Amino acid sequence: MISVLVAFLVSALLTYLVVRSAHHHSHLSGDSDTTGPQKFHSGSVPRIGGIGIVGGLVAALSSQWQAHPDVVKLAALLLCCGAPAFIVGMAEDIFKNVSPRRRLVVTAFAAGLGVWLLDATIDRTGIPGLDWVVSLAFGAALVTVFVVAGVANAFNIIDGFNGLSSLCVAMALGTIAFVSFEVNDEALLLCALAGIGAVLGFFVWNFPFGKIFLGDGGAYFLGFYVAELAILLLHRHPTVSPLFPLLVCIYPVFETVFSIYRKKFIRGMSPGVPDGVHLHMLIYKRIVRAPADTDAPQQQSLRNSMTSPYLWVLCAGSLLPAMLFWESTVAMSTSILAFGFIYTLIYWQIVRFRVPRWLPSGRRRPATTKG
Repeated sequence: MISVLVAFLVSALLTYLVVRSAHHHSHLSGDSDTTGPQKFHSGSVPRIGGIGIVGGLVAALSSQWQAHPDVVKLAALLLCCGAPAFIVGMAEDIFKNVSPRRRLVVTAFAAGLGVWLLDATIDRTGIPGLDWVVSLAFGAALVTVFVVAGVANAFNIIDGFNGLSSLCVAMALGTIAFVSFEVNDEALLLCALAGIGAVLGFFVWNFPFGKIFLGDGGAYFLGFYVAELAILLLHRHPTVSPLFPLLVCIYPVFETVFSIYRKKFIRGMSPGVPDGVHLHMLIYKRIVRAPADTDAPQQQSLRNSMTSPYLWVLCAGSLLPAMLFWESTVAMSTSILAFGFIYTLIYWQIVRFRVPRWLPSGRRRPATTKG
C-alpha cells in the first residue's frame, strides 16, 4: 500500500504544479479550442496531465527498489516500453501536429518493445482460428502489437469528459490488481496498485472542475499500461481466461469498434474523422445538458462532469464479472456479448431521442434572474 500512497502524493503534487504554472506554458500545453465536435470545456486548460501520472509511477516504483528489486526491474522495463507512447502523445499535446496514424505507429512500436523486453505476448485467445495464429511466435507478436495499439487509442477516444477515462483506468487496474493477488503475482500487483495511486492523484485535479486534462500523452500511456498488465497477467498465468484482457478493456474497445462501424457503414464517412455522436457525447447532449444551457463556465464544467458517472457504471458493469469469473472463459464470453447488447441498446435508444426512463436525468431549466 506504500506504493499507492507515494504514487498518489507525487502525482497529485506534480499535477498541482502543472495547473498552478499554467500561465507560463498555456501557449504550448493549453487546449483552447472549444469549437470542435468533441470539445465540451470552456477556456484554455492544460492537457499534459500525463506528466503527473508518469512521475507518480516512477516515484512509487523507485521507493520499492530495496524491498523488491526484481519486481521493480520488471516495472522499470514496463515504463521504458511505454515511454514512446507517452512521448508521441505529449508531442501532440504540445505541438498539435502529430497525426493519429503516427501516434498509432509509435504506440505499436512501444507494444513491440513489450513483446521483446517483457515477453508480453498474447499466446492464447479462446477464439478458434486466432488461437492457431498466436501459437506461432510471429503471429503472437503481430496480434499483441495490434491489440495494445488499439487499446491505447481506445482509451484516448473515451477521454471526452472530466474523470471519465481516468477513473475507468483506475477501475481496470483495480480488477488487474485483484486477479494478480489471487494468482500471487507480486510484480503485477505492485504495478497495478502504483498505477491506481498515480491515476487518482491526477483525478483529484481533473474531476469535477477539469483543471487539467489527460491529453494524448496521458491517455495513450494509460491505455498502453492497462493493456500490457492484462496481457502479462494472461501470459504468466495459464489459469487466467484468455478473454480476461478483452473484458477488462471492453468499454473503450467496443466504443472504438462501434464508432468505426457507425462512421463507415451508417454515416458513410472516414472512421478517422471526429464526430460528436459517441455514446458519452450523446449522454451529455440528451440526458445531462439542458436544451438552452446558459450556465457560467464553472457550472458548465460541473455539467461536463455529470456525464462521467453514467459511463463509470457501464464500465464497472463489465469489470465486475472480469473480477469474479477471471478463470471462466464461458462467463467471460457471455459477459462480453451482454455488454455489446446493452451498449448497443442504450445507444440506439438515446440517438433516437428515446432516452430510457431508468436512466436518471441531470437536465434542468436554466436559472432565471430575479429582478
